[in-house]
Amino acid sequence: MKTITKIFAVASALAIFTTTNLKAQTSMTSMTTDNGMAFKVGLGAQIGTFPDKSEMDYGYGADLRLQYDLTKNVAITASGGYTKLKWKGSPLNFEFIPLMGGVKAFVVDRMFVTGGAGTGLALKDGANMNFIYTGGLGYEWTNGLEVGAKYEGYVNNSASDLYFMKTGQFALRLGYNFKL
Repeated sequence: MKTITKIFAVASALAIFTTTNLKAQTSMTSMTTDNGMAFKVGLGAQIGTFPDKSEMDYGYGADLRLQYDLTKNVAITASGGYTKLKWKGSPLNFEFIPLMGGVKAFVVDRMFVTGGAGTGLALKDGANMNFIYTGGLGYEWTNGLEVGAKYEGYVNNSASDLYFMKTGQFALRLGYNFKL
C-alpha cells in the first residue's frame, strides 16, 4: 500500500508542476474548432486502490480513448485498453480488456465530470466479467494533458473461475489527448 501512496504523491506533484508551468502559456490554441466539435485520441495510464472490504488490493492499466466533442461543453467517449487487478494475499491477478462508452461534460472552464459503462473481456480462460461502470472528475489543459480521479466498479459473472460478485477501485488517471 505504501507504493501506491508514493505513486499517487508523485502523480499529484507532476500535475501541480505541470499546472504551474502552463499558466504562462495562455496564447496556446484550443483543441476544439469554433463550433466546439472535434475528434481527439487520448492515451492514458491509471493506478487505483480498493476499499478495505474488497477482495482486491490494487489495480493498474492503460487505455486508448476516442473523444468526440459534440459541443464546447459535452463530449462522448469510447475507450479500450488493459487492466490488471491484484488479489489481496494471493499471487492471482485478474486481467481484462475494458471496452467502455461514456459522456464527458465540462462544467467549469476545463474541469470536467465523466461517466461511462461497458464490459471487460477477460484474458484468462474461464474468467468472465459482465459489467463495468465509472464516474469521476478531472481537468484537461489546452495542450492536451489530462488528470482525473474516478471510481470504477466491476460486476463479475458468477460462472467465472475467478469469482468476485462486485467490487470497485478508486483510481487516478493521467492522460494526453491528441487532436485529429
